[in-house]
Amino acid sequence: MGAGTTKGTRAIPWVVLALWVGVLAIAAPFAARLADVQHDRITDYLPASADSTEAAELQQRLPGGETTELVLVYHRDGGLTAADRSTAAEQVARVAGEHALTGTPEGIPSEDGTTLMYPLASNEPGTDEKKRDAFVDAVRDVARPEAGMTVEVGGAGALSTDASKVYDSLGGPLLYTTVGVVAVLLILIYRSPVLWLVPLAVAGVADYLSMGVAYGLNQAFGTSVSGQSSGIMTILVFGAGTDYALLLVSRYREELRRTERPYDAMRAALRGCGPAVLASSGTVAAGLLCLLAADLNSHRGMGPLGTVGVLCALAAMLTLLPAVLVLLGRRVFWPLVPAYGSTPRARRSLFAAMGTSAGRRPLTVLAGGAVLLGALALGALNLPGTAKQEDAFVDRPESVAAMRTLARAYPEGSAQPIDVLTPTGRADATLAAVRGVEGVDDVRRGRTGGGWTELTVTASAPPQSAAETATIERLRDRLDGSYVGGTSAQQLDLKDTNARDRLVVVPLVLVAVLLILAALLRSLVAPLLLTAAVVAVWGAALGLGGLLFGPVFGFEGTDPGLGLLSFVFLVALGVDYGIFLMHRMREESLRGAEPSAAALTALRTTGGVIASAGLVLAATFAVLTNMGLVQLVELGFVIAVGVLLDTFVVRTYLVTSASVALGRRVWWPGRLSRAPEPDRTREREAVAG
Repeated sequence: MGAGTTKGTRAIPWVVLALWVGVLAIAAPFAARLADVQHDRITDYLPASADSTEAAELQQRLPGGETTELVLVYHRDGGLTAADRSTAAEQVARVAGEHALTGTPEGIPSEDGTTLMYPLASNEPGTDEKKRDAFVDAVRDVARPEAGMTVEVGGAGALSTDASKVYDSLGGPLLYTTVGVVAVLLILIYRSPVLWLVPLAVAGVADYLSMGVAYGLNQAFGTSVSGQSSGIMTILVFGAGTDYALLLVSRYREELRRTERPYDAMRAALRGCGPAVLASSGTVAAGLLCLLAADLNSHRGMGPLGTVGVLCALAAMLTLLPAVLVLLGRRVFWPLVPAYGSTPRARRSLFAAMGTSAGRRPLTVLAGGAVLLGALALGALNLPGTAKQEDAFVDRPESVAAMRTLARAYPEGSAQPIDVLTPTGRADATLAAVRGVEGVDDVRRGRTGGGWTELTVTASAPPQSAAETATIERLRDRLDGSYVGGTSAQQLDLKDTNARDRLVVVPLVLVAVLLILAALLRSLVAPLLLTAAVVAVWGAALGLGGLLFGPVFGFEGTDPGLGLLSFVFLVALGVDYGIFLMHRMREESLRGAEPSAAALTALRTTGGVIASAGLVLAATFAVLTNMGLVQLVELGFVIAVGVLLDTFVVRTYLVTSASVALGRRVWWPGRLSRAPEPDRTREREAVAG
């Protein structure tokens, strides 16, 4: 019986390994096709119900499909010469001869004579992003500078192409940089030439599986896949997955000293930390799924993909990782092998010292921490305003340079048209109404088809200025039944919808997190404590961004989605470490430890692994700060800083000191909140004697 049982348990890891090989074989064809369904069109980011989204979708159905709009900008500091103008005309004529343009391009000179712009548009690429990029590149090949004269290609089409190139470049560098960062940290944490490879390889398997699942979701439910959402999915797989691996391996190492067989030690480790890991991943997944309530397409798509990443990481770390570790046995920890019956070398614990300082004066520590986080949060008042489309790049591409040249040369005019889609039967009336709107400089009739007519409106104010925004709002007020779109209208809708989504998604995330914590910890006070802590961390991290984005990084604007996305990730991910700490504290309390002793023991035993996990997670999100888009840099910075604050300040000092100060009340109304009944055994024995 015993021998049979041993043989059976030995076979389990091999069965798990075989199942994963089968799963990967099924997922492989789908994972390889994820890049084919990744799109970074404006409609993939716009609000689902906004005017600008409706306008963009209607434009795609007009004859010729979606229009790619460009502006060729010719400039000479001392003023354009006759030869410059002739060269410009020749180049524009060549573009018109090689491509199907809508209308005949006409040059518009600046008042100071230094600049000449040629707005042009084409339906040739349609909705195909690759054709759009090829068209823009072909125009750039023709529009060559001459001695002393610069030629830049700008406009909405060029901006989209430059952004698409940045997103296309994310996949490889993002993955390689993430893997490299995680590998270095794991080597430093484990101090083993072999062990670090195991969780890293398992995370790679989870990432590959997540790509296959993400493709399946796209095909089955139409879930949008963008460069931003797929990049975040990879970050979450490696960041969260490595966190779960660190917790499991740490507990497994403990159990190997107490248990002879690796299989039994792993079973004990999974029983000990499994609930915390499940609750942790459940919290992150629930928080991310709350993004489905957002109206912004980019946020709605990020929710399912982020959840897929976390759940694939969870599945791999709770099945494949244990199987591989058991098969490799104790030798995987070489040279620091945890021998059966041994005790770890006693070392002065940094976290024991930190916990002791927090436990001596808990109220003083709490007050000091609250003041620190509050002071940092005030920096959010210094956040730059909403970023314009041309402010979205870290390094200035040609399209942004062109738009800035236009802003200097045409300070009173707009180089970006406002698109109005109106029912064809009301086109004449709409045309007349548009001409009567304050702030409109010109309006022209465009394409007609499918019962809709396109009007191209030129505002008298610069693009994305307060005056142009007022013009767009007046158009929407006056034109009932029509849709107002274009680049500036899209940016306005992005800002307004982000504000709306914050009001909807933030409460949902808080409720979801509180419910999961209450179920895990069987308390109401502890979940409220942890949630308040991560919200404070979010405010402090955002405040640090406000202090650095403009003055240090030189960013001229803040992505409107930064507040919501950083909140979702920091609250969901930050609660992870609270779960690890409080779950261990609850274990110690169930064993009979007094509240203060339970809190300090939990910090001493989990502090190291939480610190390691925090460093890994912060480092993976910090990878985003090396990408070429301001929105990714800002998001990566806020989350990385928030995770570090949460790990080394809030979790270590504030949560521990609050738990000591509250005592048993931290578990209210659970049974741990009540003092244990006194042991009457000795009294009964004395009476009986």
